[in-house]
Amino acid sequence: MTAPTTILSRAQSLVEEFELFDDWMDKYQYVIDLGKELEPIDDAFRTETHKIQGCQSQVWLQPCSQGRDIWFKADSDAQITKGLIAILLRVLNHSDVSEILQSELSFLEELELKEHLSPTRKNGLDAMIKQIKLYAAAIQASDSIRS
Repeated sequence: MTAPTTILSRAQSLVEEFELFDDWMDKYQYVIDLGKELEPIDDAFRTETHKIQGCQSQVWLQPCSQGRDIWFKADSDAQITKGLIAILLRVLNHSDVSEILQSELSFLEELELKEHLSPTRKNGLDAMIKQIKLYAAAIQASDSIRS
């Protein structure tokens, strides 16, 4: 079976997985489990420059790109936060920068994540999204300068 290839299809797949759980404690455990599957970040990116500002926990984001295809590696010192960034990367990785910039990420509402996160975690999730979109915008801007 081939992996879904658009942000929307990957998001829908993730929503369907979360629907398998009835209890929020099980969903939290799944978030933590997803975080454990993250590809390790290169130590050179564990710097203040690559640290996401606005997160209570430490979160580092390593951007990678080839042309307009962008993907990330990430890590955090907190299990739930690591799971949250894993969710974002699972849906957004290997997407065209314009698709990332146009994505509204409505799947987060379908997952009801923000309703079950503390205010500081919600702010951190928003900061992660903002940083991912900033990297995508930088690549798009760089691409249009070269064109």
